[in-house]
Amino acid sequence: MDLLKGKKVIVVGDRDGVPGPAIDECIKTAGADIVFSSTECFV
Repeated sequence: MDLLKGKKVIVVGDRDGVPGPAIDECIKTAGADIVFSSTECFV
């Protein structure tokens, strides 16, 4: 099931939570195109 097939996605991960590359892999399997991905530190 391709829930996000053909959609463009911006990924912002959290250094102390789920990092951007881990979210990227999930988004790719859902069929979306990743436009921007980053892992940030929110203090």
